[in-house]
Amino acid sequence: MQPGKGIDLALQKRTNQIRKILKTAYPKVRTRLHHKNPFELLIATILSAQCTDRQVNKVTGDLFPVFPTPEKLAGASLEHIERIIHSTGFYHNKARHIKNCAKALVEHHRGTVPCTLPELISLPGVGRKTANVVLGCAFEIPGIVVDTHVARISRRLGLTQSRNPGKIEFDLMKIVPEKTWNVFGLHLIYFGRDICKARKPNCPNCPLAILCACPEKVA
Repeated sequence: MQPGKGIDLALQKRTNQIRKILKTAYPKVRTRLHHKNPFELLIATILSAQCTDRQVNKVTGDLFPVFPTPEKLAGASLEHIERIIHSTGFYHNKARHIKNCAKALVEHHRGTVPCTLPELISLPGVGRKTANVVLGCAFEIPGIVVDTHVARISRRLGLTQSRNPGKIEFDLMKIVPEKTWNVFGLHLIYFGRDICKARKPNCPNCPLAILCACPEKVA
């Protein structure tokens, strides 16, 4: 639910300007994780933690033909899963998460990915970020995905002062129209990958430079 009180109108106006500029810069945005259905998107998003989308796509290209359904993945050995996903990093934990997640889907959801936030975050290995990715991309349900790009850029642009992903999510919900939550998060992700990078932001060529008061801004 979008809060209706305590909104900074000046900040909301500046955010609207940011949204318009990003929409012009990135007219078509979508998740870069390859998937054919909500189950594949869920597993790919879990694997994407601390890993590039490109590497995840390579791995899921091998994983999903072998384990195409929650039933198949739930019945797999951890060793087999680990061999396939090894290159995504933290593969012991990730293998356990995706196997247990698949098992929970089978046991509690008849092998179907649920489409509510509470149900999704009750699954092993699924937090708010992963849940919002699935809700937005698979079910077109509004949600703001707060990954490292969104968190970094939101702070640099002064849209939030927090480093807590949950707090950042709710700060953005206050100033971004609910119907644009999904696309706004994707716009920030694209922008973060192309321009506002963590170590070396391309400030001289930034379309948002006039709206940015970040003390780290490079002239």
